[in-house]
Amino acid sequence: MTKKPEQTARRILNKKARHDYHILQTVEAGIVLVGTEVKSLRQGHGQLTDAFVRINGYKAILYGCQIDRYSPAADRNHEPQRNRRLLLHRRELRKLSSDLQQKGFTLIPLSIFFSARGLAKVELGLATGKKSFDKRQSLRKRDHQREIDRAMSRKSR
Repeated sequence: MTKKPEQTARRILNKKARHDYHILQTVEAGIVLVGTEVKSLRQGHGQLTDAFVRINGYKAILYGCQIDRYSPAADRNHEPQRNRRLLLHRRELRKLSSDLQQKGFTLIPLSIFFSARGLAKVELGLATGKKSFDKRQSLRKRDHQREIDRAMSRKSR
């Protein structure tokens, strides 16, 4: 039996998401891409910073996701800022759309990655926005945890 080679695709993260939002629930969705977008994502050329998801009827669409052009495909390239359709089951769409009807909830992409089968996936988070004092509190908590970890590592030496 031959083993599959490890994929070199990188996971593209939305680093600001966990800082700016309280993530209440996560969902994994497929994404409809063209060939040059897949090749560009495998090289790690994408950005999710200002991206968001809207659900219209039975369609979930990802807005604001930037996937850079694939340079070897000069003449047949994709539009970097185009809207991309997400693939979710109908019951997941219904549940998410009912959650989004409540005030203050939004659906944001947390990361884009490739599954074990080589399919492009998006991790979505149902979120509410943080206030500025929440952000300061989470920074304080993270710094405190860092100090604890440093003290523990010094003790173990």
